[in-house]
Amino acid sequence: PFPGKKKKTFSILLLECLKYQMRCPDSQKQALLTIYSICQQREENVNIFREIGGVVFVYNLSKSSAHAEVRETSLFILGTLAEANVYCKQALCRRELFSDLTDGLMQQDSPLTQKRVAVYLISVLVANNSNFPLSGKATVKPANITQLFQLWTSVSSALCGCVNNPQNEESQRICVSAFPLVKSWLQQLSHPQAEMVQPICSFIAMTVANNHCAQESFSRVGGLGTLTQTLIHFASDASHSPLACQVSVIMTKTVSACITDNPVLVSGLAGYGLVPPLISLLSSPILDPQGRLIIILTLGHCTEASGN
Repeated sequence: PFPGKKKKTFSILLLECLKYQMRCPDSQKQALLTIYSICQQREENVNIFREIGGVVFVYNLSKSSAHAEVRETSLFILGTLAEANVYCKQALCRRELFSDLTDGLMQQDSPLTQKRVAVYLISVLVANNSNFPLSGKATVKPANITQLFQLWTSVSSALCGCVNNPQNEESQRICVSAFPLVKSWLQQLSHPQAEMVQPICSFIAMTVANNHCAQESFSRVGGLGTLTQTLIHFASDASHSPLACQVSVIMTKTVSACITDNPVLVSGLAGYGLVPPLISLLSSPILDPQGRLIIILTLGHCTEASGN
């Protein structure tokens, strides 16, 4: 640890090192990681770095550097600073930054790691923040459902934070635009894959939660029907496949979020014959108590609307 003035002097030296090593990405990256290490020790160090203009400089570096590894490290450092210090978070939570991050995510030639780090920064900035600048721009569209599932996991986590941390109806409205894409991913799920199903279902559930308009939009694009059909398909194997059982429970919970307090949508599910597969799933010896409760609650939603 550095006392008082020495600590501030050391931070200034690091910042100068960043400035004068523009042609040496390895040195810049090492300086950034040293800053990360120092800021991790005490929040006071973060404040000092912010006060001398370090946060602004690292942000500009994340945009202007010609080296992908420096841009990635800069975004990571910004995320850790925002996570550790509310003043850094407030300073970074600007429309310009969100717009830059969105543009980067939409560039097809951007490195996958850089996109994941950008999404990490977004998720930090929106967490427990109802005042972040909203953008109606589209976000990442992976080429297929398996190739970039790690990126989608990161994106869905950030989007879930946008719509539900705290719950934000305006963000839910924007996220509704992704429903057609989500539906197409559900249609490609021929085998139970928990690592894919969980982020997709989390995004759906949080976007439709306590929001009739979002529920109806998901149904209107065929998403609810596709989700129900996929659930029925996996539920048929739940008695002898732990993975199919796990995925079926995740999807059941999502269906429940899609139809809660919406009898019109529940009535529309009657044609799919959802109740018998849920009852069969309920009798699976693999099912745990929490899964049973989820299925019972969903069955309750179904029978309430039918009047049975």
